[in-house]
Formats: sequence, structure tokens, C-alpha cells
Amino acid sequence: MVELIPISKTGYDNLMKELEELEKERVEVSKRVGEAREHGDLKENGEYIYGRQRLGFIDGRLGELRANINHSEVVDCTKVKCDQAVFGTVVTLKDLDKNQTVTYQLLGPNDADFENGSISIHSPVGDAIYMLKPGEQASVTIPRGEFRFEVISIDKSDIE
Repeated sequence: MVELIPISKTGYDNLMKELEELEKERVEVSKRVGEAREHGDLKENGEYIYGRQRLGFIDGRLGELRANINHSEVVDCTKVKCDQAVFGTVVTLKDLDKNQTVTYQLLGPNDADFENGSISIHSPVGDAIYMLKPGEQASVTIPRGEFRFEVISIDKSDIE
């Protein structure tokens, strides 16, 4: 049995949107490849060669998107319990070495985006935070060294 991977409603919608766009693009590129094939001499036909390469990329990404969608379990992040750090919660941590706070939303690998303040529950930091409660401390080794932190608060997300 395949284990389902949690994903936010917003992340799921983004995957579906990308899937639809790539399916449309695939039809267009396939049509252009067919037209380029009619021009003959496929070895030196740049439009045909590029089109085939683009189709390969699109087909690979479509397969990846379909697999991610089929193995996803949609979770409404606005309805998760906030007594401990779980998928969808927004967790504020205090860096015990730098005495600074940082806030992350815990998401799945298919919709986490560090630049936008979310991390995967499967990342080293996400895994260390997972299931902790406010007031609990932990540490994790990351590329820049040891990250020691305390969970300050756990809140619900504003986005699904």
C-alpha cells in the first residue's frame, strides 16, 4: 500500500493548475513537432529537435505531477489542532544560540517553500519540530551547524 503524503489545499490546487497548463502546452508543442517533421531532414531541423526535447520534459513533469497528486492527502490547514506541531501548523521557534525568533509553517514536500516561510515535515528542521509542544526544546544538525531551539507558539494557518 502506498503511503499518502499530506498536502495543503492551496498546494494541491497549485499542482492541479500546473498539470492543466502543461497538458495544454503539450498539445501545442506536439502540434508544432508534427508540423516541423513535415519539413523533412530531422537531423538538422532545430524546431523539431527542440520540440522533441520540450515534449520529453513536459511528459516527465506530467508524470511527476500525476504521481504527486495521486499520492496526496489534502489537509485543510485552517482546521488543524494547535496543541502540538503537526502538518499545517505555524510554529514560532526561538533560536537558543542567537536569541532570535523564526516562524515556519509545516507542510509536505510537495508544497513547502522555504522562501515563503514554510518547510517540509520531512526536512531535518521540520522533522525535529514535528510533534513538539510549546515550551519544548530540541536541536538538529543543519548545514551551518547545530540549531538549538525552543517552541514558542503553535498557531493555525490563514491559508488552506
